[in-house]
Amino acid sequence: MKKFNSEIKLIAFDADDTLWANEGNYRRAERKFAQVLAPWSGEIKAIETLLDVVRMNLPLLGYGAKSFIVSMIECGIELSGGKLSNREVLKLVEIGKEVMQEEIELYPKVEEVLASLRQSYPLLLATKGDLKEQESKIERSGLKGHFDYIEVMSEKDSESYLNIIDKLNLSPGDFLMIGNSFKSDILPVLEIGGHAVYIPSETIWVYEVVEEIEHPNLIKLNSIDKVVQLFQ
Repeated sequence: MKKFNSEIKLIAFDADDTLWANEGNYRRAERKFAQVLAPWSGEIKAIETLLDVVRMNLPLLGYGAKSFIVSMIECGIELSGGKLSNREVLKLVEIGKEVMQEEIELYPKVEEVLASLRQSYPLLLATKGDLKEQESKIERSGLKGHFDYIEVMSEKDSESYLNIIDKLNLSPGDFLMIGNSFKSDILPVLEIGGHAVYIPSETIWVYEVVEEIEHPNLIKLNSIDKVVQLFQ
């Protein structure tokens, strides 16, 4: 297995579905949405239409449960032909709030990995989404104290990563990103000359799926507990 040496000066971690489970909460919420819309639509059509609405709203509303709530209401009105009742609208709002308040379920060995790496490297938590929502997750996770820096990004692209690297007076070759999304956590970092560790999650949002590539600066692992071995 390839190992990293002293070239790495900052290790960054994604949050959702890298440190803790998240995407499964949205899959359950989508099924609950379909149940509310059952009088007007089958489950598959309801979920597919909702995903389309969410995707169209991303440029304006961004990521997270608040955007998801707006998209559920918009999609519900569309699928019901405007017949969605006030009670049903409130039910959709409640479904979205449940997503925001789900208990944070850390993946095994996460705390041990962070504690071990922080003995030798500064750590950055790099997540994207709604600021208030992500701050709440980070606080509830109990992991905040493991990180020297925290960045909540509206989008994870090459420019966003370069901004972080420049702000910390580093070069791309100093930077290592660890995450579960090839689109958001891996490709942009490789494109700027950084290093990446890809840990695929069991569930990934359909709009985060891209073609995976091989790269000399990339390592793929099957679980986060293997990360420490890369530095031994």
